[in-house]
Amino acid sequence: MYTVFSTFDVPEHKADEVISIYRNRSKMVDTAPGFIDFMLLQNDKRKGELTVQLIFDSKENYLNWVRSEDFKKIHDLEKKYPDQELAAIVPKVTQYKIVAR
Repeated sequence: MYTVFSTFDVPEHKADEVISIYRNRSKMVDTAPGFIDFMLLQNDKRKGELTVQLIFDSKENYLNWVRSEDFKKIHDLEKKYPDQELAAIVPKVTQYKIVAR
């Protein structure tokens, strides 16, 4: 299995707004081949630090998702988000092969 974390900081007063956006996400990734799970994590001490975690069955299927038209559509929508402060956020992305559970 393969997991990817995308961590980003938002102003704490906008954290609930961003969480709401993810709760109402398009769920396009959910139908991608090899997709297993999606989670949005909030740092318990720094409320503005959020992390998206995706789990796929393989690195190959994750990379296929990243190269897909649906991925491009989702990320193009993010760039057009009306709140330019949020639209300009660039996450730190880390990728891991899951080696034990």
